[in-house]
Amino acid sequence: MQTQTALVIDDERDIRELLVVTLTRMGLRVETASTVISAKQQLAAQTFDFCLTDMRLPDGSGMEILAHISEHYPMTPAAMITAFGNMEAAVEALKAGAFDFVAKPVDLGVLRDLVRNALKLRAERSASPESIPQAFAEPANTASGHNGATADATKPAPARQCSPRLRGESPAMEQLRQTIAKVARSQAPVYIWGESGTGKELTARSIHEESPRASGPFIPVNCGAIPAELMESEFFGHKKGSFTGAHADKEGLFQAAHGGTLFLDEVAELPLPMQVKLLHAIQEKTVRPVGAAAEIKVDVRILSATHKDLARLVDEGKFRHDLYYRINVIELRVPPLRERRSDLPLLANDILQRLGQSHGITPPVLDESALAALNQYPFPGNIRELENLLERAMTMSDGDRILADDLHLPSNAPTGPLEAPTPGFPPTAVPLAPATPAYPPTPAAPAATTLSEVMDGENGLALPEAVEQMERATIEQALLANRYNKTKTAAQLGITFRALRYKLKKLGIE
Repeated sequence: MQTQTALVIDDERDIRELLVVTLTRMGLRVETASTVISAKQQLAAQTFDFCLTDMRLPDGSGMEILAHISEHYPMTPAAMITAFGNMEAAVEALKAGAFDFVAKPVDLGVLRDLVRNALKLRAERSASPESIPQAFAEPANTASGHNGATADATKPAPARQCSPRLRGESPAMEQLRQTIAKVARSQAPVYIWGESGTGKELTARSIHEESPRASGPFIPVNCGAIPAELMESEFFGHKKGSFTGAHADKEGLFQAAHGGTLFLDEVAELPLPMQVKLLHAIQEKTVRPVGAAAEIKVDVRILSATHKDLARLVDEGKFRHDLYYRINVIELRVPPLRERRSDLPLLANDILQRLGQSHGITPPVLDESALAALNQYPFPGNIRELENLLERAMTMSDGDRILADDLHLPSNAPTGPLEAPTPGFPPTAVPLAPATPAYPPTPAAPAATTLSEVMDGENGLALPEAVEQMERATIEQALLANRYNKTKTAAQLGITFRALRYKLKKLGIE
């Protein structure tokens, strides 16, 4: 087997020697360069399987080398060495075509993982040249108030496609798929933002499935669903006897995600003390289980998501700025349903087919009048709300067609984002269609709000049934008012998130 080769470009002799020793021990033949000119000469003289360049060089920048490799040697994966904490440089390197980056002082364990991923990527490109991604395009028609990069793409999608779960043929979804194909190659943290119900977890899964970590675990965790007193144990694990109830050693989420991806959903819900510990784990790539004497090395890629404006929370002191910049290296926006209305027929058909299969029946067809009504509806709850609407309509419809009246679309649904954005967050939304449906829904009877109203209306229900109906009506009203955001719904109802989940399951609301 032919020995694989690497080119190391750095003007500091000590760093070059360290990198040469490390890569040589991995079985690579290593050549070095200390300037942009000598690097280009080396690249012209022979073929390299991997290139690692410093950002600052005596006669230019590593960006120039990245651009040169991207244009003339697209088969060669290149990575950038950046200064610690310089996320802007790291993002610019990714835009210029780097597949990943490593920060100084160089962590040799991180470097080895990076090299292994680079060589794997080199083999993939050799086997399928059409899968070579283009460099990141500069954001178009978007604005960002963040320090991270808002990824955008306007070029044709690469041959390899993302997860089939991300359905849709609209320009917004085509752009999202193209961007996912690019960010998946990197090991950099990705911050996914968008309104509730848009599919942020599916986006995170697609990034994982397209990444070199696809064979590893994908561990999603809803940060708002873990009680504060159990967070440290859930994230980092614990040792037997470390606290009351710790009857055995327990592996934490970081250990479970080792070699794969950890997805932090609703990351804005993390309490400040936990943010400190999470930052340490991400920076040091180690965790200390509760009650353990030593830290454990972990290898995970961090993806995070929220529907909130993290930049505003940072300004308000509710989210740590250092953690924000650590998780927000690449920023990815998931479009709301109202910006991809052309996908409605496809999505609705998929949902009805899935519901019909789960219920063991032939699914009804969406009538043109119902589709027209959906096209006029603002969908504050996005795809999750569409699923709920169609499931209810499937139950209420007579025959094999769902009509507009079967949808019972709310006439007072909010039409704007849940939280007013700060300047540049999010980008200017596509103008909404009128909120009033073309086919007004059948007026629903007002929900009972007191125990006596429930019992009077149902000819004297027994007390347990009456209480259950009142709970159901109150929870459904709160869910609608909060656009199906369960965290906010629980806060409005004055109960814990876990209690709300229990009641939803008990009442069969979801």
